[in-house]
Amino acid sequence: QVQLVESGGGLVQAGGSLRLSCAASGSIFRVSTMGWYRQAPGKQRELVAAISSVGITNYADSVKGRFTISRDNAKNTVYLQMNSLKSEDTAVYYCNLMWNWSTPSQYWGQGTQVTVSS
Repeated sequence: QVQLVESGGGLVQAGGSLRLSCAASGSIFRVSTMGWYRQAPGKQRELVAAISSVGITNYADSVKGRFTISRDNAKNTVYLQMNSLKSEDTAVYYCNLMWNWSTPSQYWGQGTQVTVSS
């Protein structure tokens, strides 16, 4: 069984930064693509960034150049560094152990709220 626990969300002013962390249980983490998703009120959940087991990354156009996804396989943890935050980045952020670049698994964290004030 895989468990994912996110942390690091909070309230920040526009232009500020936050770093999210997602700690995973289970050895499958090290061979899995991991993704960060977000869901804003009234909107569908969307993929923000993903990182393969060997560190290849992919980003949504809306966050390219501002967000950086990384992982530490020794700590079973994936990170999302978010810089130059905008009000439209406000959402609940979730990490997911993905089956591939485009398919999330059933393994989700509880989510962490990110609120960007303008």
